[in-house]
Amino acid sequence: MTISSFLKLVEIQTKAASVIPFFLGTVYTIYRFNSFNPKNFIIMFVSLITVDMGTTAINNYMDYRKAIKKYGYNYEKHNAIVKYKLNESVVIATIVLLFLIAIVFGILLYINTNFIVLILGAISFGASVLYSYGPIPISHMPLGEIFSGLFMGFVIVFISIFIHVYDNNIIFYTFTNGVLNLGLNMKEFLYIFLLCIPTINGIANIMLANNTCDMEDDIVNKRYTLPIFIGKEKALRLFRTLYIAAYLDVILLILLGVVPIVSVISLLTYIPVSKNIKLFFEKQTKKDTFVLAVKNFMILNIVQVFAIGIGALFK
Repeated sequence: MTISSFLKLVEIQTKAASVIPFFLGTVYTIYRFNSFNPKNFIIMFVSLITVDMGTTAINNYMDYRKAIKKYGYNYEKHNAIVKYKLNESVVIATIVLLFLIAIVFGILLYINTNFIVLILGAISFGASVLYSYGPIPISHMPLGEIFSGLFMGFVIVFISIFIHVYDNNIIFYTFTNGVLNLGLNMKEFLYIFLLCIPTINGIANIMLANNTCDMEDDIVNKRYTLPIFIGKEKALRLFRTLYIAAYLDVILLILLGVVPIVSVISLLTYIPVSKNIKLFFEKQTKKDTFVLAVKNFMILNIVQVFAIGIGALFK
């Protein structure tokens, strides 16, 4: 397997969907809690990027194995296994190696933090595997947008915050005489969830755009995704609504003082984002317009990371 075929197998260009939430959580921690643990930062980054690559690789492998329609852009050009004629055993070994690295670094992160990280990491790892693997993978059901949005848009952000402030009682627990008691700082947890709305919605829309573009192929390949259940017209309306909700959330975050006032510049991104929404409404294809959902996610959330980073510098 060459470097180019490996990067195509793991779809390296899509890793922004996990890296941006990771950095969002990091700058928010510095801004709100004035805390940063470089060791935990590096360990989580390695675990996160390898599990993301492994998930994408297993998704491509399962699409390759289960495909009924074996021609067209999604199969011949989009799937690295077909495009580069990769050996199946090599692909499987690559997936196993990526997941092993993710598990090792995940355990290291747990050792450096506490039990909560282990639980959240285990749940996230399980969800990432079930997303593409099993009798009925999550990606083949109308739940893909919900799972990808919550796990990548919220859980990643939350863990990337928690690893720096695990001793600040955002989530705390005691274990006495066989009884486990969990506690939650509702205020900080709510603020973090509100912070994540743009990432949750942006990632959900990447999945929604992908499934909308693939509707014809998915019907043939027996993938019953959300757009197939609700129809293309409602899927497009949902696509637009999720972006509107994200911008309303940014306004709320500023008014509550959760993010710095400079975050108001994030609202300016609605200009290019709205143009991309209009273009996607006109045509929905993987080749031509799917990338617009990825661009929208990056435009809004990179500016959010940048604005909170500026706030952290001047706080």
